[in-house]
Amino acid sequence: MLDFRMKTFLKVCECMNFTRAAEELNITQPAVSQHVRYLESYYKVRLFDYEGKKLRLTEQGELLHSAALTMMHDEQSLKSRLTHLPAGKQDVRFGATMTVGEVVMPEVLKAYLSTYPEVQLHMEVANTQELLKRLDAGNIDFAIVEGFFKKTEYDFLHYSTEKFVAVCCPSYCFQKKPRRLEDMFVERLLLREPGSGTREVLERFLDSQNYGLEDFEKIAEIGNLHTLKELAKAGLGITFLYKIAVRKELENGELKLIKLENCQIYHDFTFIWPRESIYAEFYRGLFRQFTGVSSSEQL
Repeated sequence: MLDFRMKTFLKVCECMNFTRAAEELNITQPAVSQHVRYLESYYKVRLFDYEGKKLRLTEQGELLHSAALTMMHDEQSLKSRLTHLPAGKQDVRFGATMTVGEVVMPEVLKAYLSTYPEVQLHMEVANTQELLKRLDAGNIDFAIVEGFFKKTEYDFLHYSTEKFVAVCCPSYCFQKKPRRLEDMFVERLLLREPGSGTREVLERFLDSQNYGLEDFEKIAEIGNLHTLKELAKAGLGITFLYKIAVRKELENGELKLIKLENCQIYHDFTFIWPRESIYAEFYRGLFRQFTGVSSSEQL
């Protein structure tokens, strides 16, 4: 079991405030301070520093935080495996971002469950930031994400590289014939919600071109991929999505590509799990099963 002082440390890392951590743990602030001091004495390092009034982790604190998250995750995973062991069942809990979960996973899971019918499977669909929180908390074993994550905190394998495209309905009336990215700013942008990997890919590309979302005159935030595509098909705006997410709509003529001279975007889907987990080989095995990649091809 994870030491209660390590759980206190993780809560302080989450809140970055001793008082708030004490309130959420329902213990006193002196107790929180005592738990942190114990860990600092045990490891002979300083875990937190203040920059003015703002609490921050030291380099050693960052390292312990990463290790503690993995320990907590592995403990939760072990508990689940022990629970299902008497029945001889394998329990697989993972998360997928919306594009991955709705577009990629149906065919993958059909093949996987046909091959492994006894598996207890649980897939959660959420945006990248929410999945990282669930992974850190041990609620899922691994995740397949399209968004960005701290590569120092997770182990990962490249799942696929996907093209990111601008689309609209075939009859869409542009205010200005689009040739470049800047020509799109007068149109209504249909956009995923904050925390979405799809949105972050667009935001980072815009930033690389010295633009931002604020350059679009009108924005509609939509937290559902199906609804966003329906609005685009109805001619109510333009949007940027992975080509794989609109493959069927492009094939049947419900949407069309908007070809822009200065907008070539590709992004990776990534299979991630807690760094240095004791279950790393299990996750690598699942990766090979999900992708059909042999271990020799992977290396």
